Amino acid sequence: MKRTDEQILAGFLDGDRLKVIPAKRSKKIIVLRWLVERFEPGVDYPESQVNAMIKIAHEDFATLRRELYDNYLLDRADGIYRRTPSA
Repeated sequence: MKRTDEQILAGFLDGDRLKVIPAKRSKKIIVLRWLVERFEPGVDYPESQVNAMIKIAHEDFATLRRELYDNYLLDRADGIYRRTPSA
């Protein structure tokens, strides 16, 4: 039986906190899609605000910010981040 995204997330979350960043890419994408929901489409966020919003979920905000960018969920230009249309 295939696990749902909610079941996979439940294994990595403790409330609104991420217990661990998944190593497996398919699970990591599910977690990143959960995380990007914190960002409103069409809103510009300075890097400091992105860091603060991610840090609420996990201490390693730099890795997660980079993962969001590398997986095309956040776009970046001149230190300003924006949720991508595909996110």
